Amino acid sequence: MSISSDKIKAAIQHLKSVDPVMGNLINRAGPFTLKLDRNRFGMLVRSILSQQISTKAARSIRMRLDQLLDPHPLSAQAIHERSDEELRSVGLSRQKTAYLKDLSARVLDERLQLNRIGRLTDEEAIEHLVQVKGIGRWTAQMFLIFSLGRLDVFPHDDLVVRSSIKALYGLEELPNKQQSHAIAAPWKPYSTIASWYCWRLIDAKNDLTMDSSEYPA
Repeated sequence: MSISSDKIKAAIQHLKSVDPVMGNLINRAGPFTLKLDRNRFGMLVRSILSQQISTKAARSIRMRLDQLLDPHPLSAQAIHERSDEELRSVGLSRQKTAYLKDLSARVLDERLQLNRIGRLTDEEAIEHLVQVKGIGRWTAQMFLIFSLGRLDVFPHDDLVVRSSIKALYGLEELPNKQQSHAIAAPWKPYSTIASWYCWRLIDAKNDLTMDSSEYPA
């Protein structure tokens, strides 16, 4: 599933009208093609797995985790039923094992209701998510963008977004929170779309050099 074409069209028109720099990036980078991931639990698991390791290593652990859970699909119940030792056998650290157990427990006892989280405001959803061990504000924001399809999320702590802002707006240093929000203010209420284009800066063949594993797809 994806964000509706009407909303995307309105967002692109808005961004081009209020920010010529962003408008130029949009023209160079091409169509907005973000695809939403409706497997909410799976996305949070992948976010935890990928922390502080390479994309390749995270993918390998996810494959082994799927094999461990087979024939059952990835779910809170399936994770809950596995021992810590079994989970660590697929390459999970003790800390990440604890994170997955906490996430699963909160889903099972309904402290975290992923099927209803879409009814919350952005900040309410973030507040719920960051109570889970291993999930911080950035991870919660990625969930809002890539799973819930929220249109006005600005992850100012994201290194690639900050690096893109630095390159696009000719800054000498990476912008701090105040600078980032000042530049991004005109993007509202479509900060998500502008942020996505910041991640796509490398695809627009800008001189800024980044590894593709550093930004979301």
